[in-house]
Amino acid sequence: MSSKERKTDDFTLLKLKLEVAEELGLVDKIKKVGWAGLTAEEAGKLGGCITSKIKQLNSDET
Repeated sequence: MSSKERKTDDFTLLKLKLEVAEELGLVDKIKKVGWAGLTAEEAGKLGGCITSKIKQLNSDET
């Protein structure tokens, strides 16, 4: 882990990951081929959306 304090727990990250995957319409593909079956573009979109949501959650807490 980096020197930064972890602000989100594993359950929250998994919940966000699944939520964003559903928003992007990737749930069926993930069920069929797994997370490793995503293209770089799909994984990038997923990661970007998750990062945005985490930033939003952290700003709402302060």
